[in-house]
Amino acid sequence: MTLTCTILGCGNSSGVPAVGNYWGACDPHDTRNRRTRCSLAVQSETTTIIVDTGPDFREQLNRENIAGPSVSAVLYTHAHSDHVHGIDDLRSIYYQNGRNQIDVYGKGCTLSEISGRFNYLFEGGNDEEYPAVLRAHVIPEDAYGQPFVVGDIPVVPIEMDHGTCLASGYRFGDFAYCVDVKRLDHKALDLLAGVKTWVVDGAAYKNPNKIMHAHLQAIYDYNRHIKAEAVYVTSLSAQMDYKTLEAEMPEGVYPAFDGLVLEAFYGS
Repeated sequence: MTLTCTILGCGNSSGVPAVGNYWGACDPHDTRNRRTRCSLAVQSETTTIIVDTGPDFREQLNRENIAGPSVSAVLYTHAHSDHVHGIDDLRSIYYQNGRNQIDVYGKGCTLSEISGRFNYLFEGGNDEEYPAVLRAHVIPEDAYGQPFVVGDIPVVPIEMDHGTCLASGYRFGDFAYCVDVKRLDHKALDLLAGVKTWVVDGAAYKNPNKIMHAHLQAIYDYNRHIKAEAVYVTSLSAQMDYKTLEAEMPEGVYPAFDGLVLEAFYGS
């Protein structure tokens, strides 16, 4: 089975340009430097999975012409606002999809925090105006590393250290998405081993002392074990100009950009 994986957004929590039209070191004339917050769409012929609904979620779906009713489920990596706070746009998808609840998946702590903030989406409010539009599915701790299926797409959840919390990475066949992450333990590396395409958070850039994000050298070191043929670095800040990164990165490692489309394969 062939999967289409679209980088809906590759920016860090501020996006590029940040508020105030701040471009930092990024060339504003290079369209690849215009970055919305991190999100991913994984699509088969019949299933569309979204990973994270950040503040730019509506814009991202419209830009990529992904129809609301086609969205089958949402996987959450963690509960930080830049990965969650477009969640209310799932209400529009619920109505467009004939009032069918949308399945959302994540760690218990992640879904607990999200549902606490957006209780009306999970529990409903006024029956007429605010029905419950989301159906939560906790990924149990002992299920990490074990595949489950959304529609016709098998998903392998991977536990990751995000510095101040635990986050979930996801593997789809020979494609894996690890955002946000500071460290990967041996179990995570073993689960990632053999992927052909790896999209990974590199927001710390050249600074190994960042608390919550991996820096580029750590990514290069991890890939010695994973052996991905192509590594795409995401969660890019205004200090990470596309062409500069492209020149600095070794063969097989690339900066991501919004709208980048990658193929993945599952099975023989």
